[in-house]
Amino acid sequence: MVPFRLAPYFRTRPWGFHDLRPWFDYQTSGEPIGEVWLTGEMCIAETGPYAGHSLQAITAENSRALLGEAAAAGEFPLLVKVLFPREKLSVQVHPDDALAQQYGFPRGKTECWYALDAAPDAKVALGLVEGTTLEQVRAGIADETLEKYLKWLPVETGDMIYVDAGTVHAIGPGAVLLETQQSSDLTYRMFDYGRGRELHVEQSMQATRLKTRAGKVQPVAEGDRTVLIREHYFVMEQWRLAAGLAPAELSQRSASVQMLFCESGTVRLGDEGFEEFDLKRNQLAVIPAGVASKVTSDGASKIIRIAPCAV
Repeated sequence: MVPFRLAPYFRTRPWGFHDLRPWFDYQTSGEPIGEVWLTGEMCIAETGPYAGHSLQAITAENSRALLGEAAAAGEFPLLVKVLFPREKLSVQVHPDDALAQQYGFPRGKTECWYALDAAPDAKVALGLVEGTTLEQVRAGIADETLEKYLKWLPVETGDMIYVDAGTVHAIGPGAVLLETQQSSDLTYRMFDYGRGRELHVEQSMQATRLKTRAGKVQPVAEGDRTVLIREHYFVMEQWRLAAGLAPAELSQRSASVQMLFCESGTVRLGDEGFEEFDLKRNQLAVIPAGVASKVTSDGASKIIRIAPCAV
């Protein structure tokens, strides 16, 4: 297999925007767009021999070659999105793997958020105020006072925030977030600010953990890269590139699939065996397991490399 670029898929959400410029050249007069999926199963390859095929179809046909020997057959391991909250998202919680599997699902949902941009008043809710009980959480859902039990954190551009399963959380307006998560859509909605969508009170109470490891993660410099997060399910690294050929380590083969997200600037991917292609701001490329791809930058640019960790 060869690397390929994926087209984004735009998902409607009541808390999103009708105009995503300048991040994406996308406007709509219909329902607002809140999420842009970059590795959704419906995302379409734009380059290479599989151009025009969905990621789901590509993965199903080339599971081992794309994902690596240790990957689960037929399932792309990570879902990468960009979130555009114009209003507060619902207060919600995700189950862990064990709880999800009790109900017949393959996995739970642990995620992280990298702030691509943040207004001065941007904030997220992450976990519960110390001393909060499950009885208070249940009562807060019933009388719509749940927010007073949430810990709100300010968000600045460049922050990395870890959200492990079981963490009650919410996202406020003002930030553009790159979200990386387990490939799962299991979300238990606790409070939705009167939008009329279904709540999942009993499921959320079962999934909620009063104390979790969620919080801001400090970046760690390692040679030419900065490790933004390295957790059980994913690792994300930021590479700041100058004009010319990127460090060889960014291009090296990996035993698992890798994703390259262009945070800023423009880079080109190319090597023997496939036609080179550009990766511009907010675009994502998939690098199959065991494949090398030289990365060349047109000027100053930032690349985020995302890969699964062994479970």
